[in-house]
This record gives sequence, structure tokens and C-alpha cells, in this order.
Amino acid sequence: MALLPEQEKILTVSALTALIKDRLTEAFPALWVRGELSGVKRYGASGHLYFSIKDADALIDAVMWKGKNARLTFEPADGMEVEAFGGIGVYEPRGRYQLIVEEMRPAGVGALLLAFEELKRRLQAEGLFDPVRRKPLARYPARIGLVTSPVGAAVRDMVKVLRARWPSIGIVLAPVRVQGAGAAEEIAAAIERFNRHGAVDTLIVGRGGGSLEDLWAFNEEPVVRAIATSRIPVISAVGHEVDVTLADLAADLRAATPSNAAELAVRDRAEVTRRVRELAERAGRAARLAVEVRRRRLGGLTAQYGFRRQQDVLGMVQQRVDDLVERLRAAIHGRARAAREWLADIQARYGLREWPRTLAARRDQLAAARERLDAVVVQAVLARRTRLNGYDDRLRALSPRLVLERGYCLARRPDGTLLRSAATLAVGDPIRVEFARGEADARVEAVRPGGNDGP
Repeated sequence: MALLPEQEKILTVSALTALIKDRLTEAFPALWVRGELSGVKRYGASGHLYFSIKDADALIDAVMWKGKNARLTFEPADGMEVEAFGGIGVYEPRGRYQLIVEEMRPAGVGALLLAFEELKRRLQAEGLFDPVRRKPLARYPARIGLVTSPVGAAVRDMVKVLRARWPSIGIVLAPVRVQGAGAAEEIAAAIERFNRHGAVDTLIVGRGGGSLEDLWAFNEEPVVRAIATSRIPVISAVGHEVDVTLADLAADLRAATPSNAAELAVRDRAEVTRRVRELAERAGRAARLAVEVRRRRLGGLTAQYGFRRQQDVLGMVQQRVDDLVERLRAAIHGRARAAREWLADIQARYGLREWPRTLAARRDQLAAARERLDAVVVQAVLARRTRLNGYDDRLRALSPRLVLERGYCLARRPDGTLLRSAATLAVGDPIRVEFARGEADARVEAVRPGGNDGP
């Protein structure tokens, strides 16, 4: 009887997959892989990121767990060239190997991005990007300093916009390299020179757009510190609106483009001129309104006091003063007469021998009292006269007669109504013209209405 061959060892699919997984894990520890992203998908429920990395000849699946991809400084997208770091694993349910990514960065600029983030964190901790440090721009600058390349579209665009918006603006150019080795040092030195000489009111620091490598000079520490410590307000105009550099964060104002920086630096002369005219018109209207208010007030005073009878008003006041003085004198004489009668009665009643001397003394006292009383009366009269003169001066100052003395005249209708506007007259209407001295009758030959306040 023949013997059966030794039974062969048979593995399950799961065991074989686990064995492959172990071998791959041992053979391929964590490593960097470079390639193009394809089929990028982020699952909302788990937050995991699934994608493939490929080159011209091969493709490998990859996964980046939620906890890892949350630290990415960019958003992965199809077609993006990346450098991914991770180990080889096997997805056992399908028996496919894949790269389990721990870190990922854009290829080529990964090191620059890391340096960018590191410097940004350090300078931010020092407060160089704090908004409270930002200085206001000069409202009407006389000179603008440009720190940029002397060639290229950026400087031409800025000069063109500055001249168009404010033709008399002074422009001082500090020509520097804006990319490559040594560019950052040149830019920082130019900013420091402007601050030493103080010849400009605003600085525009920038260049046209480009790649991260092209714009890197504006991410270097010397430039950022020079902008942050500048006493002159700085407008950063680096690249296009989507480009953000550390210089933008440190500047007092960030512009989307160099042309936009020029627009922010100076005002539009046409707009300023329009605003000045508008304010002048408002001031004119306010002045005309004030004149009209005072004219109405003067008209009210004229109607209240009747300036044509000015002398009558003053005469009535003087008559009142004279009446009070006479009443005061009558009262004094009455008191003196009563005193004399009283003394005579006493003398007749008692017949005292010493009475003549007493009477003489009393007479002297009466004379002294009369003198004092006269002085009081005189002072009272002078005070009232001074006050009356003040009223007279005020009435004269308000009198239209003073205006007539300067060569003006008043036009009235035959019934005495004062004419204020030529528009109320018609050709042939009779009028009466009042001068400083005298009046004259006239007739309207022509009517030329003027503005609200006259010519």
C-alpha cells in the first residue's frame, strides 16, 4: 500500500494578508514619498483623508487619519505635487497595500513653508503683528517713498496711479532688488534710510506677483522688523490679493496690489475738489441764513422802537428823568419848610434864650445835609443820564439812519410800506425814495429782480 504524501500547509486569506502586512511593515519603515495627489476625498463622518500618490509610471493608495491631517497648513487637492512621510500598511479587507501618511507638505516649497510658519509664530509672539501698533496714514501726504525694483510693471503702475490721483505728489524711489540673495537686506536698508532722513510721509514697500520663492524676500526677518519699527507709516503691496507675506502682517496697511497701494496712499484730487466745493456751498448757505436771521431781527427792532421817531423816544426818557428830579427837589424843599415851621413853633412855645444859638447850629446842620443831599441828587442824575446816553448809543447803532448816512436809501410805496424786493414792483409804479436828508418821489422805469440776498 502506497503512503500518502505529507499534507501541505494551507493558509487562510486573512493569515496570508496578515503575513504580507508584517513583511511589508518590517521591510519598509517610515519614509518620504514624492508624487502628485489624485482622488482626494475627505470623509465628513470620520474626518479621515483618502487619496492616491502617483507619478508617470505608478500609483499608490494613501490614507491620512483625522488627527494627523488636522495639522496640515494647506488644503490638499488633485494635481498638487506633495511630499508625504509615512509607513507601508495593508488594508486587509481588500488585500491592498497603502501608505499611511504621518506628515505632508507641498513639494519643493515645503521647507519654505515650514520656515514661514516658524518665523511667523516667533514674530507674532513678540507682538510685531499686533494691530494696536499700526500707525494711521498721512491724510494729505506731500511725498511718497517707494521701496521696489526700478524696473517692471509694479513701479510704473504705482507712479501712474499716484500722478493721476494727485498730480503734485512728490515721489522718491529707493531702487532695490526684490528677489534673490541679498534682496531682503536691500529692502530693509532702504526702509531704514527713509526713516533716518524723514523726507516722505508714507512708504509703499512691494513688488508684483510671483511664486512663493519669488516673494520670499518679503518673508525674511530683516524686512519684517524694518517695517514693524518704521516711524513712517508703511503700506505693503506684495504680489496679488491672494499672496500674503509676513511683510503684509507687519505693515500699517496691506494693499491687494501695487496699484491699490497707490490708491490708498493719496486721495483723489477730483473728489477732494468736489468735497471742498460742497463744503463751500454749505458755508455760503449758512452765511446767507445767518444774514437773513439778523435782518429779520433788525426789522423786528425797527418795528418795535419806531426808529423814525427816535428823538421822541429819547425825549420821553429825558422828560421822565426831569420829572423825577423835580419831584425830588420838591420833596427836599417840603422837608426843609416843615423843619423851619417846627423850629418856629418850638421857639414860640418855649421862648428859650439859647434858642438862637441852637437854631443857628441846626441851620448849619440843615445846610450841610442839603449839600450832601444835593450831591446825592447830582450823582443820581448823572447816573441816569449816563444810562440814558447808553440807550441813545444803542438806539443809534441800530438805526437805519446811519446806513442812510453812508449813501444808501429806502424805497417805499406811496402809503409808506417799505419795499424789500424789486420783484414786487411793476413798470410805472410810483415810489417814494427816502435819503439821509429828505425824500423824493419817483416812478419805476424798469424792474430787474436779483437773487435772494441781492447782488
